[in-house]
Amino acid sequence: MAADPSAAAAAAPDPDGPDAVRLTWNAWPRSKVEASRCVVPLAAAISPVRSPESLASPPLPYPPLRCKPPCSALLNPFARVDFAAKIWICPLCFSRNHFPPHYAAISESNVPAELFPQCSTVEYLLAGAAPAAGVPLHQGGPPAPPPPVFLFVIDTCVIEEELEYVKMSMRKAVALLPEHALVGLVTFGTQVHLHELGFSDLSKIYVFRGTKEISKEQILDQLGLAGAGRPGFPKMPQQPGGPQINGMHPPATAGVTRFLLPVSDCECTLSTLLDELQPDQWPVETGNRAIRCTGVALSVAAGLLGACMPGTGARIIALLGGPCTEGPGMIVSKDLSEPVRSHKDLDKDAAPHFQKAVKFYDGLAKQLVSQGHVLDVFASALDQVGLAEMKVAIERTGGLVVLSESFGHSVFKDSFKRIFEGGEQSLDLSFNGTLEINCSKDIKVQGIIGPCTSLEKKGALCADTVVGQGNTTAWKMCGLDRNTSLTVFFDVSPSERSSQPGHQNPDLYIQFVTSYQHPEGQMRIRVTTICRKWVDGSTNTEELVEGFDQETAAVVLARYISLKMEMEEEFDATRWLDRSLIRLCSRFGDYRKDDPSSFSLHSNFSLFPQFMFNLRRSQFVQVFNNSPDETAYFRMLLNRESITNSVAMIQPSLISFSFDLPPSPVFLDVASIAADRILLLDAYFSVVIFHGMTIAQWRNMGYQNQPEHQQFAQLLQAPHEEAQIIIKGRFPAPRLVVCDQHGSQARFLLAKLNPSATYNSAHDVPPGSDIIFTDDVSFQVFCEHLQRLAVQS
Repeated sequence: MAADPSAAAAAAPDPDGPDAVRLTWNAWPRSKVEASRCVVPLAAAISPVRSPESLASPPLPYPPLRCKPPCSALLNPFARVDFAAKIWICPLCFSRNHFPPHYAAISESNVPAELFPQCSTVEYLLAGAAPAAGVPLHQGGPPAPPPPVFLFVIDTCVIEEELEYVKMSMRKAVALLPEHALVGLVTFGTQVHLHELGFSDLSKIYVFRGTKEISKEQILDQLGLAGAGRPGFPKMPQQPGGPQINGMHPPATAGVTRFLLPVSDCECTLSTLLDELQPDQWPVETGNRAIRCTGVALSVAAGLLGACMPGTGARIIALLGGPCTEGPGMIVSKDLSEPVRSHKDLDKDAAPHFQKAVKFYDGLAKQLVSQGHVLDVFASALDQVGLAEMKVAIERTGGLVVLSESFGHSVFKDSFKRIFEGGEQSLDLSFNGTLEINCSKDIKVQGIIGPCTSLEKKGALCADTVVGQGNTTAWKMCGLDRNTSLTVFFDVSPSERSSQPGHQNPDLYIQFVTSYQHPEGQMRIRVTTICRKWVDGSTNTEELVEGFDQETAAVVLARYISLKMEMEEEFDATRWLDRSLIRLCSRFGDYRKDDPSSFSLHSNFSLFPQFMFNLRRSQFVQVFNNSPDETAYFRMLLNRESITNSVAMIQPSLISFSFDLPPSPVFLDVASIAADRILLLDAYFSVVIFHGMTIAQWRNMGYQNQPEHQQFAQLLQAPHEEAQIIIKGRFPAPRLVVCDQHGSQARFLLAKLNPSATYNSAHDVPPGSDIIFTDDVSFQVFCEHLQRLAVQS
């Protein structure tokens, strides 16, 4: 049962496959009862717009074909085609559909790309997008794609040193932006200042009081934009060449030219404004916090974008240096004697501002989603800033979130820069996404956990039980990128006819249809269709076992219990996980009843107990040492990252560097510590380089600087090079911790290791190794209990 997870992870070059879809079970039981006996939910983790390199064909320059309503599934390689009659049969609903006239040339030797067997994922360019090479332009040419929009909201209630860090990062960001990108600037402290960039001769600012909630209409009225986005309000003249893209409105001229300008037109004005920016001048009385009106600032930003850029891809990028202490969104009072809410306060319902702030951000989320805009938050403070309250607005708009201690910390600086970088480091930020799911008739959709919002498109495919954003088959994703992952939960609901032997179809089909605004501005539709097998779960356990994906299952359970911990009072996550694991091992383990020594698991389940052991100890379940902001941050990233990244959050990888062996994965166990080893821990949020006692002594004596000890110098350098590769390819940038055995920061490593050697068993520890001061059980004891309980059923 104690297989090495690091080695397993290294064996698969691309675990997500060409479709970027991973299922907990790749063979599905036919009945509800058998599905419930599987313990792990039937779920899929999908990355809707993973990098185009994974596609088998270039984007197709024509619209997709849909099956007749109510199915509306898109043509895919699993459709049966009658080339003589020019008919295709939908694999999801078995409806017969005629090919339209422009498919007249279709034949067995002339097949469109969407029917190629390897093209289970294809992408279409929508009308109005730039056509592929060789495709004729529409009369007058295509309309110019809308530019990306970045509205920066900067907190000035910070010390001068922190503000200087912000200015430095802002200048780098503006330099990296494409020249046609539109930018705007809001600064706030006690009051909100909206800067008019189109008036470069003189600094012109609109000021909003931060004491009370302000409606969108009041904001627009004060800015002279009342009526913007509504019929009759003047619009920017359209580019020649056809209709608006995907129903997106051209921006309102007045607002854009005053508050949102192309980088090329306002770079000097922005630079001057940043130079002149001072920390908030409002005096802070002794014993008080700074007066900070974060909620009003975000309301002003959302109102401005709603007036100027409705339906167009835009991001509000908020840089926050402390908690909101005034007006809507307030999380704590000005009085320093009132502490910021803790998990204990939330459990006891003793956080007076929490529910009101969550309600405010829920309203802001709805406004942003209706406008198609994203809220990104960069929180850099030693204290909490209110991420727990803002979570609803960040997650439902698909926003990015980064939590660090200072604007001068590499976590903030490296992550902030990554948003604007192009090339290989680009996040491929996309906008205005919608996801539709079509599936075979016997499958129902329960909902999605991840960065999206329900579009409340109810239908026959909606399940009675809801998980996350449910009661719909369509979701809005205002912002998404190449790493964005969503977890879709399914239910099996066989009809009477399909359960009869003669009518059983051996295959099930699920189709994911994502329409989105590509980083280059064009609207695209990506269609992924997957096929899996139905099996009789009561008689064919082998096929179920063969189709189990233990990494995906661990991540899905982590996301599921994180949601339950937030939604259900008194939910005991540890107990729930333990009972689920016992049931799963009892169902799929191989053993003689009441004989623990006979227990064994199939290789597809061999790592799962380890994942559950580490999940029980992780920051997703154990919130004791974390603030509500940190817990919200960890869960938001868990819900949006790929399976591979999420597994690293649950069960970090550990690599050993030594003189005797090449760098190699080792067990996540205290026994892996040795005096003559360097360990590299990748825990996703942090990367730890840990020097054994002897290595640290040699380094302190300067052996690496002596010509005869070049091998030692290379050994010291190797983990740093590996750490930089990890940091460079990750968003948010992880924290790098370099520490020595028995040093104070060694806790970053020890907290993640299996405590196989504790102060109770110190006599068994080999020289040069280490012990962990804990009463937690080790993985070995955990497995003994698991085996004993599993064989009793």
